[in-house]
Amino acid sequence: QVTLLYAFFHVRHNLKYFDKMRCLRKRSAVSFLGVLVICLLFMNLYIEDGYVLEGDKQLIRETATHQLNPERYVHTFKDLSNFSGSINISYRYLAGTPLPRKRYLTIGLSSVKRKKGNYLLETIKSIFEQSSYEELKEIAVVVQLADFDSAWCEGMVQDISQKFAHHIIAGRLIVIHVPEEYYPVLDGLKRNYNDPEDRVKFRSKQNVDYAFLLNFCANLSDYYVMLEDDVRCSKNFLTAVKKVITSREGSYWVTLEFSKLGYIGKLYHSHDLPRLAHFLLMFYQEMPCDWLLIHFRGLLAQKEVIRFKPSLFQHMGYYSSYKGAENKLKDDDFEEESFDIPDNPPANLHTNMNVFENYEASKAYSSIDEYFWGKAPSTGDFYGIVFEKPIKISKIKVVTGTEDRQNDILQHGALEVGEKIVGNKKGRQCTTYLRLGEFKNGNFEITDLEHKVLFDINCMRILVTKSQKEWLIIRSISIWTSQTSIQ
Repeated sequence: QVTLLYAFFHVRHNLKYFDKMRCLRKRSAVSFLGVLVICLLFMNLYIEDGYVLEGDKQLIRETATHQLNPERYVHTFKDLSNFSGSINISYRYLAGTPLPRKRYLTIGLSSVKRKKGNYLLETIKSIFEQSSYEELKEIAVVVQLADFDSAWCEGMVQDISQKFAHHIIAGRLIVIHVPEEYYPVLDGLKRNYNDPEDRVKFRSKQNVDYAFLLNFCANLSDYYVMLEDDVRCSKNFLTAVKKVITSREGSYWVTLEFSKLGYIGKLYHSHDLPRLAHFLLMFYQEMPCDWLLIHFRGLLAQKEVIRFKPSLFQHMGYYSSYKGAENKLKDDDFEEESFDIPDNPPANLHTNMNVFENYEASKAYSSIDEYFWGKAPSTGDFYGIVFEKPIKISKIKVVTGTEDRQNDILQHGALEVGEKIVGNKKGRQCTTYLRLGEFKNGNFEITDLEHKVLFDINCMRILVTKSQKEWLIIRSISIWTSQTSIQ
């Protein structure tokens, strides 16, 4: 794991060496700190470019051509030891106070006065209405009223207090405000990307708003998800988030994304919030917050975007908080009704097919928007799953091919489950298999499996029953368990 601090000292060491070499030729006019910051911020981006999804590649190409201003942040880079500490500001509690008991998830919202429309109350309502009573016990909602118009803030507090009084009393809804005196300079900022001055001021203040909100929420829960103030939630979204977090246990991640839009549905470990807050403050005037998040993730060594489908949150606002401009962005992967996310218990994955580039077997078994891709399979080729523990399975669903590669499906194949596992950890396999059925049009689905298979399942495999010329994409493998067998 490449930490920010390690990268800092590593780059500094290399730059000292290169400075000596350059001095033999001519004096350099570029300041040491300027080179340091530019290298620090963009070294990981060029490494990352080969791994991120296509949509983010274009965004990185657009932002990487603009340098961050190092002179303003000398004091912060000199004191990297305090990068994870809290920001010393005073918050005003407008409604509610945090309970001493730590929750599982904090949901953060920052809202300002809009020229057209106001969606904050609907967003808060959606959070609570789409959560069960048991889920409500595990969440805290923090609303930051980030407008300097005191009359607007007072009016919003009254509306929130009237509509959500019982949630405030229960300690699951808190409304806060940061006085204007704690904000940095917001006028006369440099105009990156040819943005007009008022646009630069708006997005720069938004970065500071989010930094203050993250700082406040750092110790309230184990995890934190950022929403905007014009969002609709999916039914039982917390249960879905918990399943995803459990499925990622043991793997490294900085950000998990549950929406592909803006700063909606971005999930963090709470222990990373102070660092992210400092980061947004350091570069508040450089670029929009959702662009800065790409840099932050890369600096903490998460190379790939980890985005889950279907999306749990949807943008519902028609008018933007910036000048009331129209904003019709929608997440077409969003599903509002309750849906069942698979369990996909821990397992070892292997295949004897010829894998194309980095589309390895593990990518078909996760709920991330990625897939396994193998070259033309032959009769007898297989994709195998060996579970870490024997399990009871209630439902299996396998999808092959994609919308843009509809021919890369499994044309002739079967799905089998096995028992009686043999071998060591690296070469474990089942000795007996039961065939559950054939693939139809590249897909396979079976339900009520716990009533059809009487033994505890150790293995599962997708078997190619006839050679094909087309390559094979296994887009997703979804497994729902009914119970775990204890042995």
